[in-house]
Amino acid sequence: MDTDFILQNIRRYIQLDKTETDFFISLLQTKKLKRKEFLLKPGDTCRTENFIVKGCMRTYTIDDHGFEHIVMFGIEDWWVGDLFSFLTQSPATYFIDALEDTEILQITKSDLDKLYERVPKFERFFRLILQNAFISQQQRINQNLSFTAEQRYLYFIKKYPQLEQRLSQKQVSAYLGITPVFLSMLRRKLSKK
Repeated sequence: MDTDFILQNIRRYIQLDKTETDFFISLLQTKKLKRKEFLLKPGDTCRTENFIVKGCMRTYTIDDHGFEHIVMFGIEDWWVGDLFSFLTQSPATYFIDALEDTEILQITKSDLDKLYERVPKFERFFRLILQNAFISQQQRINQNLSFTAEQRYLYFIKKYPQLEQRLSQKQVSAYLGITPVFLSMLRRKLSKK
């Protein structure tokens, strides 16, 4: 199991000694997902927090009319999961699937609780991760309420330049809350500027 990437992620927030690092690594499991394979479906319980080592994933819902609404994408060095389902161990409301062949490192809820007890600084780590996720979610809600579709698209490509090339037009438009046809027109308009 290659843990260099996740340990780099953790070192941005906390410093671990060898014993703490070894204990943390002992709790991780590797999982590989093929493109289009599901990590989670609505009604299932999210039993793990997941760190993306390689690949691209999406978290989304499907409305009563069959339209996808992508809540977030996840790429290398990002965490993904259904936090409400994970923390409450109740049924998930989201689909999470792989958009590319993906490799993740997982930690179960019970192992995370053990980690908090034995290495309390991990509480700080996950608090900081959750704070950052909350801020991003608040910004996204504000943008969806107050930005035009063009502003949302420009912000998306500025904030996540590495992502647009990995996604289909349908996926980008489902994230932005617009149709693929409108996104195509928007791209044409912006290319002429």
